[in-house]
Amino acid sequence: MWHTKTLEDLAYFRIRDSIAAFCVASESQELFKQKHPLTDLSKIEELKDLSREWELILTKNPSLAVKPWESIHSFFKILKVQGATLDQEQFYAILTFTLSASFFALSISEVSKELNIKNLLCLSQKLPISEAEQVRDEILKVLTKDGKLKDLQILKEIRNQIAVLHSEIAGALKKYTSDSSLSQVLASSVPVFRAERQLLAVKANMKSRISGIIHEVSSTGQTIFIEPDEVVRKNNELIQKEFELQIEIKKIFTELTQKIAPFTDSLRSALKTMTILDQTCAVALWGIKNNCTYALPCLQNDKTSLPPQLIAARHPLLGEKAVPIDMKFLEGKNILIITGPNTGGKTVSLKTFALFSLLNQTGFPLPTKDGTRLPVFKSLFADIGDEQSIDQSLSTFSAHMKNIAAAVKNADSSSLVLLDELGSGTDPQEGGAIGMAVLDQLIEKKAFVLVTTHHGILKNYGYTNAACINASVDFDNATLSPTYRLLMGVPGESHALDIAKRAGLPSCTVEKAKSYINNEQADVSTLIKGLTQKYAQIAKTEMEISSRERQLTERELKFEQKNLQLKEREIELKEREKIESNDFVAETHKKLENLVRTLREGEINREKTLRVKNFLSSLSKNLEEEELSLQNEKQKWEQQKVAFEEKLKENSMRSENGILISKENSKHSSSKKTKKKLSNKEALAFAKVSDIENPYAQKNIEEKIAPLVFKEGAEVTHRPTKTKGVLVENVRRGLWAVQIGSIRMNIKEKDLELLPQSKNKASVSIELASGTFGKAKPEFELRLLGLREEEAIKALERQLDLCQIHNFKNFSIIHGKGNGILQQAVQDYLNQYPAVKDFHYASAEDGGFGKTWVELD
Repeated sequence: MWHTKTLEDLAYFRIRDSIAAFCVASESQELFKQKHPLTDLSKIEELKDLSREWELILTKNPSLAVKPWESIHSFFKILKVQGATLDQEQFYAILTFTLSASFFALSISEVSKELNIKNLLCLSQKLPISEAEQVRDEILKVLTKDGKLKDLQILKEIRNQIAVLHSEIAGALKKYTSDSSLSQVLASSVPVFRAERQLLAVKANMKSRISGIIHEVSSTGQTIFIEPDEVVRKNNELIQKEFELQIEIKKIFTELTQKIAPFTDSLRSALKTMTILDQTCAVALWGIKNNCTYALPCLQNDKTSLPPQLIAARHPLLGEKAVPIDMKFLEGKNILIITGPNTGGKTVSLKTFALFSLLNQTGFPLPTKDGTRLPVFKSLFADIGDEQSIDQSLSTFSAHMKNIAAAVKNADSSSLVLLDELGSGTDPQEGGAIGMAVLDQLIEKKAFVLVTTHHGILKNYGYTNAACINASVDFDNATLSPTYRLLMGVPGESHALDIAKRAGLPSCTVEKAKSYINNEQADVSTLIKGLTQKYAQIAKTEMEISSRERQLTERELKFEQKNLQLKEREIELKEREKIESNDFVAETHKKLENLVRTLREGEINREKTLRVKNFLSSLSKNLEEEELSLQNEKQKWEQQKVAFEEKLKENSMRSENGILISKENSKHSSSKKTKKKLSNKEALAFAKVSDIENPYAQKNIEEKIAPLVFKEGAEVTHRPTKTKGVLVENVRRGLWAVQIGSIRMNIKEKDLELLPQSKNKASVSIELASGTFGKAKPEFELRLLGLREEEAIKALERQLDLCQIHNFKNFSIIHGKGNGILQQAVQDYLNQYPAVKDFHYASAEDGGFGKTWVELD
């Protein structure tokens, strides 16, 4: 139930009409001005989803907005009448509409490949584009794109004949005007137009000198306008030809009307869809201009309901003067009692919440920040301002009671009730009692109520009733002026005496007023001041504690990060020592070869065999112990690193201002994809004693290693240039297609040297072998929303590999904010990827912390 007067008081119609001005078509603009708040949540969210998708498109390319068209809805009745004919302007209007519809369908089809705009795409697919294009093509046979009539053959012939007649008439008249003998006869040497005919201006006393029809006489009687006989015949022929031209044009338009009449229903359906698109596009444009966001619903998918809240709400009519306010309700508290001084913004706060609720239920965005959440109300009752009426013999109090009575009688759990200055207009004690009784009734009905008041008894009511929450507009005691900020949870003083003194009331009068204030009220005022000071002190203390905790957490994380880096350095040194021990393995390998050679050349006996076994056993044991020790140490470091990263994620989720590790430092703490080197233990595993004991075995120890073969996906080195690549496919015998960086070329097999397969290249090799990397292209905007962490990282890894292959230097990642897990995972992976030159969050208008831009070397 929406009362027109209430919507007007809340400025709903002004905001709605200002948004309507963004519509490009006059007919959709007029329909927009008839909009009212909806009560169906699904329809509300449907409209908001369309506007959200428009916002994505317009942010990327503003030129893709709906194109304007002329009004056509009044033509449908004409098209339904047999034998009716549309005129040239009406055909042009239909042409502009079909062109707009075709442009939208084409644009949405193209942009949907890059953006998630499924709702707009679905709507575009409902447009009867095929029929609209047929209508467009038929009209374009007759009119140009700018609405001019084409020079058709039959019209061209008639127009040529008309041009000849004009020329002949001009020539006939020139005979008279150029004849020097008639210079004394003619009053003017230039023909004149009268009744769409060319005539001669002849002096009255010389009229007998020219034979023809007299059409007019001047007001002085000195000049007579004569059409010579020769010109009469030509003018008659001209009029006939011009009439023939109009008949032919009407015939063409009648035939064209008959051709497009069968498409009337399709045009009507297309107009309905295009009107929705124009209106939702207008809403998105208004939202972008006013830096708006879309409110979340309070009703969740599991049917539970969250309390409403406004975050940094700015009243749209106040413009830059608007002071952002926060209104956060608590679970089970549906009554908000706002108190404070006059001109402090109590009524504006009340109206802002109501207006934003109405705008949200019309599918509009709101000038707030992310996190705003609003319920869906089915009715609105309001008592705002002074409704005193002389005609109806209503006093101020009576007018208030009439509005309040309607709310008490008709409100329910889905109603929003606004009560401005509750209990005013009568005796304060009685007014306060009525106010509490009214609130009792509305609490029983579970209505959502916003109240402003100066009554101290209602402030106390707000504290003692579990369904209520107090709030106040802030007041600067130093300047004795309001700050227009809303403080939730604290009642406010009226500051009437301070404001009166500042307004010019004599000091003696103010002092006299103070003396009349009773002790009880003074105590209440003192209580409120004390509560306000405590509230401010608690808020300050909480901020200080939060700041200290954040600093301590940062120090702890930095200290732990430093320890991890030192530990990693230690492990790297040990691994380097292990690599140096490869020389020892190589030397040992030579000794083994000599032993094998000795066994083959000499006689095998138990002593020789036992000596080889003991040597291998001792060497294997030493290497195994060394390898195990290093693996345990590395595993322990990995566990510590994972625990540190979890702490880092938790800290990032707790505060948007958490530690952001620089890329240089995070490279040490992020997981690295290193090639797995063959350990000493694994190298020796190929030297089997059974092979050594068999003198007739013709296999070397090295032959136990799996042989390298030329196959798709194998890594190779191009011998002449020493560059590395991957085999893509076998072009023919002895010739391979090789991917080297972003270049693919055919190289002879004899110029290639096979390399051992490294695990960190496995995924790229497989895809190159299957041909998918040859066909796939990197995304300019990689969307990871809705993916699990593992899936997202795989998608990012593939994107980076594709960028390397196609020499793609810049792209963006849409990962959203959420709880920060996916955001942190993306940052971690980018930190450790060697080809990443730089990455950073997007600007606030481009997605903020929900989007990351990446630059590659």
